[in-house]
Amino acid sequence: MQYDPIKRVLGDVFNRTPFLRRVFFHLLDLLLLRTWHVHKELRAWAVSRKGKEQRILDAGAGFGQYTYYLSNMSSKWCIQAVDVKDEQISDNNHFFRALGRHNVLFRNADLVQYREPNAYDLVLSVDVMEHILEDVEVFRNFHASMRSGGMLVISTPSDQGGSDVTGDHDTSFIEEHVRDGYNIQEIQQKLRTAGFRKVEAKYSYGKPGQVSWRLSMKYPMLMLNVSKIFFLVLPFYYLITFPFCLLLNWMDVNGKHATGTGLIVKAWK
Repeated sequence: MQYDPIKRVLGDVFNRTPFLRRVFFHLLDLLLLRTWHVHKELRAWAVSRKGKEQRILDAGAGFGQYTYYLSNMSSKWCIQAVDVKDEQISDNNHFFRALGRHNVLFRNADLVQYREPNAYDLVLSVDVMEHILEDVEVFRNFHASMRSGGMLVISTPSDQGGSDVTGDHDTSFIEEHVRDGYNIQEIQQKLRTAGFRKVEAKYSYGKPGQVSWRLSMKYPMLMLNVSKIFFLVLPFYYLITFPFCLLLNWMDVNGKHATGTGLIVKAWK
């Protein structure tokens, strides 16, 4: 399934006013399980840093929802957000200027080439690495761009059914992916090869999360891929499924999983 056309439609709808954009971000925060996991890691990182100046890189920022979340946490943090899509960069810069958040800047950058030596205390990469073939080069760039003691946070599909691939003959649910998912030992080894001194990885999207993902994302996306008229049906669909998804998300983010279709990886320089 092609994901980008649906993202463009969503962007066209919610970019009309800053208010609609904020509503959109809050909906994503509630529905997307990966957001629950990433926010948990960001809150833990921020505990001792809210009153301090920090430099942050949102690597592959997309709609900018994680930059928005981080910019809400402290006005002292300087956030650089990069992406390869010019239309999203323009939309995001307009949105954040409208909010008066001048500590945030979006720019076009290819992560395979982007390197800013010893610049960042935190690098965030959410659902990006599955789109990039030259992953070790990107990891090296992240490492070179971080300050000593800085932390990298990655959210990406695993090889345990990530991208909805469960067998040799399955294809990725998202056509734009260049890999179906990482083996948990593989991504840790690649990060060590890139120079990181300490790496931790854990599974996300365990059994509760996999059910939630199907209800909150997979089935609606399949409907929208058939026809955009299903946008009219979605409010009624979520009225029924939303309470179950919230419970399943809470169970997933607060549980420990022996396996899962997602990975949350942290690495330190």
